[in-house]
Amino acid sequence: MPTALTRAVSRSLASCELTWLARREIDIDLAIEQHTQYERALATMGVRVIPLPELTEMPDAVFVEDPLVVVDEVAIVPRMGSPRRRAESESLAEAIAEFRPVRRLLDPATLEGGDVMRIGRDVFVGLSSRTNAAGVQQLTRELEPLGYRVRPVEVRGCLHLKSACCSMGDGRILANRAWLDTAPLRDYWLLDVAADEPGAANILRIEDTVLMPASFPHTQQIVRAEGLNVLTIDISELMKAEAAITCSSVIFDTL
Repeated sequence: MPTALTRAVSRSLASCELTWLARREIDIDLAIEQHTQYERALATMGVRVIPLPELTEMPDAVFVEDPLVVVDEVAIVPRMGSPRRRAESESLAEAIAEFRPVRRLLDPATLEGGDVMRIGRDVFVGLSSRTNAAGVQQLTRELEPLGYRVRPVEVRGCLHLKSACCSMGDGRILANRAWLDTAPLRDYWLLDVAADEPGAANILRIEDTVLMPASFPHTQQIVRAEGLNVLTIDISELMKAEAAITCSSVIFDTL
């Protein structure tokens, strides 16, 4: 069954690292409630949720997707592109060790899980401000012997690859083409986000349901037109910390 690791919101979230957004006041209590609703939405979609405790002194630790990459055979602990976030990795490595062998990427590699989009045996990796060529090379060395095809994708204008595109399943990718080089995705069918919702590409599909932020109604219509159910939640306070739907969970299959 699909299983998700999540982590409680740190009360120091207001000190989060920001790259593309101006800092705004975050209502921590509301952010905590929104994260609780996120976990409930995952459970509604049939996901077993394993919540991890708050890391009080690590403002970005709720965004568990970035310090961990999980495929069917192994878990990869990357060396994160944000130096101040690297301390988040150890507790996640301990949590995933129950389910997968753990391997690590080393200096000079930098890589964050938000830059990794897996579709079957294809693993697309964003070359972004957080992930470098050495990170892609080391991930390739880990995954290609397991039968994965690792393909770098240039990212521009956003934080991570999955800010710019996410799999919709069935050979489809929801994308903001302005934020990435689409050439490596040529074997897939790209659907554009609504023109007035450039940040709407980050979605999470489980079975026939797609989880999306409530703030992108026009892109929701695009997804529904593809025959998928859409479940929406409000993550407005978390989005002030450059959050998206996928970044607050690490989802993998278990028996």
